[in-house]
Amino acid sequence: MNVGRLFALTAGILFLALGITSFVPALVDSATAISNSGTDFGLIESYGNLLGLFPVNAPEAILYLVFGGLGVTSAIALDSSLVYAGFTAVVFGLLTILGLIPLANTVFGLFPVFGADVWLHGVVAVIAAYFGFFATPGLRELWQVNEPA
Repeated sequence: MNVGRLFALTAGILFLALGITSFVPALVDSATAISNSGTDFGLIESYGNLLGLFPVNAPEAILYLVFGGLGVTSAIALDSSLVYAGFTAVVFGLLTILGLIPLANTVFGLFPVFGADVWLHGVVAVIAAYFGFFATPGLRELWQVNEPA
């Protein structure tokens, strides 16, 4: 298994774990109300802090589950794992930028991406960008992928 497929599988498993644990009440602090200051469209009312650190709510947990499922399934082939890594880099890079902007740090009322989520999304975006855009497979890896069984 080459590094691109290994990244997709590892990221997928970690995202699935993050999404599943976001639904475990014992791991999420009590809900914190979001003030409706006119910037979040009032779509979410509250969020909890996963492990007391990462603000999460149900739509964000579902996003993590979707990216986890995509990661695990894209680890089947080299080309799909590279597309997954590039897509993950773009999406989580945008979430990082939105988390830094005070008017958009709830993704326009869908889910919170501020606080420790900015760091988490930034690190994920940088690692995914490396595997999606810069780490190109060598000839040996390509030959092993196309080699008949």
